[in-house]
Amino acid sequence: MKIAVVILNWNGKELLAQFLPSVVAYSGEAEVYVADNASTDDSVHFVQTHFPSVKIIQNKQNFGFAQGYNAALKAVDADIYALVNSDVEVTENWLKPILETFTNEPQTAIIQPKIRDYKNKDYFEYAGAAGGFIDKYGYPFCRGRIFETIEKDTQQYNDDCEIFWASGACFFIRRSVYNELGGFDADFFAHQEEIDLCWRAFNKGHRAKYIAHSVVYHVGGATLQQGHPRKTFLNFRNSLLMLTKNLPQSALVKILLARLVLDAVAGIQFITKGKIRHCWAIVRAHFSFYALFPKTVQKRNPSQLPNYYALKSIVYSYYLKKVTSFNRLF
Repeated sequence: MKIAVVILNWNGKELLAQFLPSVVAYSGEAEVYVADNASTDDSVHFVQTHFPSVKIIQNKQNFGFAQGYNAALKAVDADIYALVNSDVEVTENWLKPILETFTNEPQTAIIQPKIRDYKNKDYFEYAGAAGGFIDKYGYPFCRGRIFETIEKDTQQYNDDCEIFWASGACFFIRRSVYNELGGFDADFFAHQEEIDLCWRAFNKGHRAKYIAHSVVYHVGGATLQQGHPRKTFLNFRNSLLMLTKNLPQSALVKILLARLVLDAVAGIQFITKGKIRHCWAIVRAHFSFYALFPKTVQKRNPSQLPNYYALKSIVYSYYLKKVTSFNRLF
């Protein structure tokens, strides 16, 4: 089984200098690629000079995360794609349990490892923690992270388990499934495109898993800070696009209307905290969503949209019931 580790880069020379050494050192089972999104720094020259074993793929422009990978992976010959952020430090033997799972479980199509915080290594990291889930209204949460509350890793999630979505920070997928699904949705540009891909895989009967004994450390926000209004815009808009594509017909209108109200409440909360730009980002996200709505509806496949959620509302559980850890949700 051939595996390729593919790191998408855009003007990330410093990140590559810091994190590529661990990937090269601990990925002997794989071919390592840097897929460059038309960087204007000397990232490509740096990799060619200091890491001659790493293969370079050069995209013609900055396609963002979604289309950037779609374009680059056409040049990668492997059975398994490991899509790894440029701000991820991997650990020794991180690939072994992943490859064993793919080999022994043909029904498993997507995997993520345990993702801890590079800056605070005893804690899970926001982007994926110990595997992702989604509630009725399209809000993502993780084992180890609910909204802004992040748990310390005390081995409470050391069991391999089925999840709903795997984090794009370190995302493994069979090439055959990636191609079957048509890759990431390029309209997302970045953020939540991996959840949409996992949802579409779920709709077709594929499984996603979390493998606890593969561990990586993620900086998070290295390319776009967590509190940046651009991230708020992409997260809110892409969540609405994802719901439109994947919700069962019986729930689509009702849940989109509910999200209109919930997103308005989120906007008001931003205003009360003095974050006016974030409130405006939510407004722009909705207008962008409305503009893309006709195109997005065409991407639906109503015959394959099963019920998907195990929790009615993470907002209700977190803000009203004060549940801040995954193990207390169910």
